[in-house]
Amino acid sequence: MKKHQKLPPGSLGIPFIGQSLRLLHAMWTNKGEEWLAQRIEKYGPISKLTLFGAPTIFLTGPAANKLIFTHEAVVPQQPKSIPRIIGRRNMLELVGDDHRRVRGAVSEFLRPEVLKKYVGHIDGEVRYHLEKNWIGQSEVKNLFRSLKASNRARKTLARIVQERKSAQKQEKCTSNKDLITYLIGMELTDDEIVDNTVLVMIAGYDTSSILITFIIRHLANDPETHARVVQEQEEIVKSKAKEEPLSWEDLSKMKYTWHVAMEILRMVPPLFGSFRKTLKDIEFNGYIIPKGWQVFWALPTTQMDPKFFPEPEKFDPSRFKNIASVPPYCFVPFAGGPRVCPGNEFARIETLVMIHYVVTRFEWKLCCKDNTFRRDPMPSPREGLPIKLQLKN
Repeated sequence: MKKHQKLPPGSLGIPFIGQSLRLLHAMWTNKGEEWLAQRIEKYGPISKLTLFGAPTIFLTGPAANKLIFTHEAVVPQQPKSIPRIIGRRNMLELVGDDHRRVRGAVSEFLRPEVLKKYVGHIDGEVRYHLEKNWIGQSEVKNLFRSLKASNRARKTLARIVQERKSAQKQEKCTSNKDLITYLIGMELTDDEIVDNTVLVMIAGYDTSSILITFIIRHLANDPETHARVVQEQEEIVKSKAKEEPLSWEDLSKMKYTWHVAMEILRMVPPLFGSFRKTLKDIEFNGYIIPKGWQVFWALPTTQMDPKFFPEPEKFDPSRFKNIASVPPYCFVPFAGGPRVCPGNEFARIETLVMIHYVVTRFEWKLCCKDNTFRRDPMPSPREGLPIKLQLKN
């Protein structure tokens, strides 16, 4: 970095520690948004600090989000534990041509035209789960896991990869039967297949389970929204034969339910924020982000900004009736640009199918004294969200 080029305002603080403990405490007490808002008020939309041992630039605003999601020299910077759990050839760790190649292969499998064929299967899995774990129970507790488990999963997946390759040689399976055989057909390496299958499993589970949990939590506290969701889903039930599984066309009718889900994602995003790393000096807003520094961005800074979402503390699903009216790079629960989450459509299917069967088959109420949540780092209700269930007639 040249001497005449200036760094953003702010303090790096105590070496190595910096502001890490303050941020973690704010997230644990669910005051992360307040902590960031105070920082923005003091320094503006770009500032420097130290987080988790590294000099960091904190960026906020639509232009900052666009930079983070689209600039070739701003690449993901995951905690060291992530590649140890998921693997070093997962798309979050890759850059340039490798990232485009692997992401393209995974995205091909997760595009709507392919996922349409799996709605019936997801429907069956959801119904099996509810029949096994919910029906007949008076109380269900939604609970919000380690390197050992990851190693076991990776060994199992590596074995499945070899089995699928052997079956393909014997022409016993098609290239799009499942994710693993699809990725084999796209000529990824074994490590890339295993690592990105683990990534899809973890990301798919975390995002959908958190979203579903907070929808159930909100509907228990908001009778008006609950009634509208039930009405929409009951109309779909009336149009189908008994035990007939949901279809892709049914999901397209769940507009209000998905608007509710999007408003939950706006107010309680599963991901609070994330880190990137710069591969070269980058100029932004008159300041220099030095090569090799961390870049930290946080979703609530735009998703809870009244400039983009009037009365941001108010729960209002109608904000998403016309998604085109939402300013670009302001609503980013699935990131954006070239790095938009390829599994966002899969998460939508999982969520809508689960909520359909929950609201049409059950009544419930919360039975926790503390209805707040914390982030560690993902949001989770403090008492695990135990609910009292009653099966509908």
